[in-house]
Amino acid sequence: MSLPPGFLDELRTRSSLAQVVGRKVIWDAKKTNQGKGDYWAPCPFHQEKTASFHLDDRKGYYYCFGCHAKGDALNFIRETENVGFMEAVEILAREAGMPMPARDPQAQQKADQRSKLVDVMEAAVQYYRLQLNTAQGTAAREYLNNRGLTDTTQAQFEIGFAPDNRKGLFQHLSGKGIAPELIVEAGLAIKPDDGGAPFDRFRGRIIFPIRDIRKRAIAFGGRAMDPNARAKYLNSPETPLFDKGRTLYNHAPAREAAGKAQSLIVAEGYIALAKAGFAHAVAPLGTAITEDQLLMIWRLTPEPIIALDGDKAGLRAAMRLIDIALPLLEAGRSLRFCLLPEGLDPDDLIKSQGRGTMQKLLENAEPMVKLLWQREVGGRDFDSPERRATLDASLRTAIGKIRDTSIRNHYVAAIKDLRAVLFKPKNQRQSAFVPWKKRGPELASAGAKSSMLAQGSGDTGTEERLREAVILATCINHPEIVAAFETPLERLHFTTAGYSPLRDAILRHAPDCENVQSRMLRKLDQELGPDALEKLMSTRHLQTLTTIQTDSESEVAKMALAEELAKLEATRGARTETDEAMQDMTGLVDEGLTWRLQQATDARHKATRTNLPEGGTEDEDRENMSKYLQNLIDGQVWVKKKQ
Repeated sequence: MSLPPGFLDELRTRSSLAQVVGRKVIWDAKKTNQGKGDYWAPCPFHQEKTASFHLDDRKGYYYCFGCHAKGDALNFIRETENVGFMEAVEILAREAGMPMPARDPQAQQKADQRSKLVDVMEAAVQYYRLQLNTAQGTAAREYLNNRGLTDTTQAQFEIGFAPDNRKGLFQHLSGKGIAPELIVEAGLAIKPDDGGAPFDRFRGRIIFPIRDIRKRAIAFGGRAMDPNARAKYLNSPETPLFDKGRTLYNHAPAREAAGKAQSLIVAEGYIALAKAGFAHAVAPLGTAITEDQLLMIWRLTPEPIIALDGDKAGLRAAMRLIDIALPLLEAGRSLRFCLLPEGLDPDDLIKSQGRGTMQKLLENAEPMVKLLWQREVGGRDFDSPERRATLDASLRTAIGKIRDTSIRNHYVAAIKDLRAVLFKPKNQRQSAFVPWKKRGPELASAGAKSSMLAQGSGDTGTEERLREAVILATCINHPEIVAAFETPLERLHFTTAGYSPLRDAILRHAPDCENVQSRMLRKLDQELGPDALEKLMSTRHLQTLTTIQTDSESEVAKMALAEELAKLEATRGARTETDEAMQDMTGLVDEGLTWRLQQATDARHKATRTNLPEGGTEDEDRENMSKYLQNLIDGQVWVKKKQ
């Protein structure tokens, strides 16, 4: 969602940074001068006894002289609450009494309808809580007590009970004046196809409210009391409030806990973990974690621990998650896996073996590459070259899903180490029959590999980093052209640390800064601090490029940006093909492999050639070059086409 011009400036003006920060710190009475807006306190971001954290309320800026944390109110909320930018804006706006802008009247109408549904859900929460304490809830209370869920725990998680009554909830809500259509739309009642009266969805079940990141009740989970029930667990259906694949149980409480613990556990049976002191845990609603849920999890922590049950269903879920995660991996995004002993969930494990055992399992969680290896080799025999070749092919296919070149290369190296252990035990290395090590004129030696790649070698890393800097600098100095490149900029992977947050901030602020470079610089400085811009602008040779200067025309800047994006894409596409070809060089070199390397080299040279064809004006030449580069990318000439 893009914010209207001036909204953030007004929000910062109407907000007191001292009030926002004051909830998290105790001001030093000796050093603080509230009359001048000068505040000092021990830093909330690191452990210290002296007051090295300084806040200037008039300027709306804080800085710690110990750990160098700095920023404004939005930065402080993002860091302490572990939330994203828009969520921080919503929190600050709510505290400042400013309504968030609606996108359009239709969106406002939908928001109003969702608000009504939230009220219905909250009324249902209260109804189920009351029913647990009635005579009908006696068996449910006994069951919960036998499971070790005390009254305090039941209240903490708002556990309730749905009596085995066909219309108990429906009649209760209707009696409070709630329209039947809203009760059905909220997923609390089912309307028969024959047009009969609606009836309760949850009956004879222990009820667990499901709340979203804003702590609103959006759905329920129900556990059947009858052991012969068709479904042991039942969740609410999809509603305007509830999307199962985009929801995590305990999302809101775990967000702040994960920020403090610098860790996050993803597991079924969250309540047992919370009881044992693992508050930084969330649960998917089912064993399969979706891509949307994974992205939500990564927003909470860069390396969550996936602790799935050790049964077949848990293992299948872990293996499926690998395929979902591989294309999304990048620096700062990874997974570790903790597979529990077979037949045990967190509740069973903690009860039988104690919290310490669970803690130790979490500390020894394995990186995802080991689980990938286990999936490919588990239960299989590789006693022939053909079977080993099949393994190599399946591993190449899996690793090929990783888009990040650096991560992919590290996976290749890790798999090679694991492969060496499997196929070349130390006591057999000299005598083992290893056909791909047989020497001959047709085999790929290290020298052959290096010579074939030498044509395309060079410091491509430095070249790419410079192109990334040029792209960002052009966008900063010409905010008016950013909208035309929004999609390729969003998809662009930056190899330079700190460039991705800078790109995200540019995309957020560009609509408010059109044709005003100074406003863009001010907003970036306020959000990210001066170091981000200083690091970018100090890039070698950057200031010598005329196309990124503010006095250059927008059309020239637009063509230059298109050209840099196309060249960067071509270079990386060619390198990807080269990397894959190198992975194939574990055995015989064939004509096709040599052709792929040559085409990749030629494509890279063509893509990065800067000489323009003669005979046209400079603008025409640049436009022709941009079209040529785009055609080069679209055609992917470095990929050998199937006949």
